[in-house]
Amino acid sequence: MGKWRTEARFVGMTVDDGVARVTLDHPARRNALSWDMLVELRAALLEADDLRAVHVIVLEGAGPDFCAGYDMQSAYARYASESAGEAGADVYRSGSGSFDDDAWKLERFQELLRTPFTLHKPVIAKVHGHCVAGGTDLALYCDMVIAADDARIGFPATRAMGSPPNHMWFYNVGPQWAKRLLLSGDVVSGADAARIGLAVASAPAEALEQEVMSLARRLATIDAELLATNKRIVNIALELAGAGTIARLAAEMDSRAHLSRAKREFDADVAAMGFKAAARRRDEPFGDGTVRPSW
Repeated sequence: MGKWRTEARFVGMTVDDGVARVTLDHPARRNALSWDMLVELRAALLEADDLRAVHVIVLEGAGPDFCAGYDMQSAYARYASESAGEAGADVYRSGSGSFDDDAWKLERFQELLRTPFTLHKPVIAKVHGHCVAGGTDLALYCDMVIAADDARIGFPATRAMGSPPNHMWFYNVGPQWAKRLLLSGDVVSGADAARIGLAVASAPAEALEQEVMSLARRLATIDAELLATNKRIVNIALELAGAGTIARLAAEMDSRAHLSRAKREFDADVAAMGFKAAARRRDEPFGDGTVRPSW
């Protein structure tokens, strides 16, 4: 399939006129991020970064959502098998084991999620539908986010499950908006995300493709090495401002949060009623959970 890509189960890729489209393609699970999907995504992104014909990458999601978070249903199934002592479960670290095991696991996910940030070529996240929890971790590692006006962007899992394990929020919206969204778990619309700096622009859903591709084609006219130069100096500034250190600490803080009473109670709900019902129970007190700023 290419130098880096060896399969296309969960991630699609096309190249046309200097623009690579990399597509999360598991709409049956709302493009939730599993380990297998992230490994495949990293390979597709590296393929695009390595191809001389590509100048800019658009990252998008198939179906009604960009990405509905981490694939927690498969994660909880894995935890259950580890707890049941299935064959081989005690050979490697357990995702539900010690603090160190949990932090180690999160750091491995970080390495995959961080790929858009580490590429030389610019990556535009095309966000529609839900972009929540792990979906925001991925989108905020991209160089720019363009969202549909009616997209829903946020991290509802902070209400019971932990903290963003990558934490690019501060660098995009500043301390007050980061706290407003993460302390409540509320979401913002794509239109409001653009107003607070979480996205660089928004557009009506029917015009999102045109908005994204207009910028992508504009960048694709520029020499790829110049694009890399200007991307990397900004990213080095982010690193000097502590983005890498914060990401490392964020994984450890998420591991700490996983030891909280709220997380234990949520896990009990998952065991009793399944993940979807537990998430509904978690979110019910917050109504539709949307921040509506009065501009």
